[in-house]
Amino acid sequence: MPKSSKLLKLQVDIGTEQRQIVAGIGKKYTPEELVGKTIIVVANLKPVKLMGIESQGMVLAAGDTDMPGLLGVLENLPAGTTVK
Repeated sequence: MPKSSKLLKLQVDIGTEQRQIVAGIGKKYTPEELVGKTIIVVANLKPVKLMGIESQGMVLAAGDTDMPGLLGVLENLPAGTTVK
């Protein structure tokens, strides 16, 4: 996102559709590092606008607010697999 060093605008495949998610992970990850990664997202949230851009979900991360670590999976699972 041009005016933010923290926010990234991601296009993610959740199995049934593509979603746009704005996530505050830009201080740790570049967009290029995330291409092809399997991450965990929360998709059953109401869309919200962050800096004028609609976010249709939330990326799950762990750690402190400055350096989050994205939550992912070890196995190669299809997009849209439900987390239990």
